[in-house]
Amino acid sequence: MIPFAGWEMPVQYKGLVEEHRAVRSAAGLFDLSHMGEIFITGPGAAAALDYALITAPGKLAVGRAHYSMICDVSGGILDDLIVYRLGDSRYMVVPNASNAAEVSAALSERLAGFDAELDDATMRTSLVAIQGPRAVEILQPFVDVDLSTIRYYSGTEMRACGVPAVLARTGYTGEDGFELFVSWDDALRVWDTLLEGGADRGLIPAGLGARDTLRLEAGMPLYGQELSRETTPFEAGLGRLVSFAKPGDFVGRDALEKAKDHPRKALVGLKLSGPRVARIGYHVYLPAAAEPCGTVTSGTASPTLGFGIAMGYVPADRNAVGGELEVSIRDQRASAQVVPMPFYKRSN
Repeated sequence: MIPFAGWEMPVQYKGLVEEHRAVRSAAGLFDLSHMGEIFITGPGAAAALDYALITAPGKLAVGRAHYSMICDVSGGILDDLIVYRLGDSRYMVVPNASNAAEVSAALSERLAGFDAELDDATMRTSLVAIQGPRAVEILQPFVDVDLSTIRYYSGTEMRACGVPAVLARTGYTGEDGFELFVSWDDALRVWDTLLEGGADRGLIPAGLGARDTLRLEAGMPLYGQELSRETTPFEAGLGRLVSFAKPGDFVGRDALEKAKDHPRKALVGLKLSGPRVARIGYHVYLPAAAEPCGTVTSGTASPTLGFGIAMGYVPADRNAVGGELEVSIRDQRASAQVVPMPFYKRSN
């Protein structure tokens, strides 16, 4: 157990590699109750979120979700989010634990002038996620909907394990899976029911360690490492999220219009040669250069691929796939090649 964003969180149960491989081959169960849950409701909810975020939540169909960001007026990223449209005038916004209070405060401020209300349900909501290729068959007996009808990045209010829940086909592992948002008091029942029901199909609990290696293989950014106030969506390779075409203004629009063609840096995927592992904060160099040109933001020895992988920022003109770089690891240079992300993609 370690402190994480004000919570005590499990790094691992049986072991990081075992849990990682279980998610890739069968399924893993994650306690993500530290994440934030913020409900925005009212006739003006869609317009308010269109103004507050860089995406266009107002265009979401009921029951659908999308990946989004909230930026400051200078275009820096305050947090990355998932937005679910649960009804015509009912949305759920899920921020990271470390930013939940800040996002709630920013949204509350940005809702001023719109016919919309904010309900921060973080401290009364738990989140249990089941991820992996066997997630559907394990979860199906315990829900009152046909999971084959739930599309990727969709969410619906229903019952799971006998309790009310928001069921979403989303996750942070690169595998198929579901996230169940339930009342704080119902979480243990859901956890125990799924863990017992899926034991004979390979379901095991998974901790923060496996969650991090899984998301890194899937090329998914982590706030505080790949994403920050000092980074724009364009520099993070996520400029596609910025909806300049939506009607009306949104926070950060002017700055992002200026930033889109002038990135100061670029996020790249790196494949390392040899057995060494790059870690956060390690310097990145052009071959034979004396001074670093970039920094590693995440790195691990990939349990799935069998070699070292990393993400990091380099000059914007050095992000071409196939480019050769070096990473300083314990005063030695390791060769690294710029490769496409994600590093891993499931076959179905």
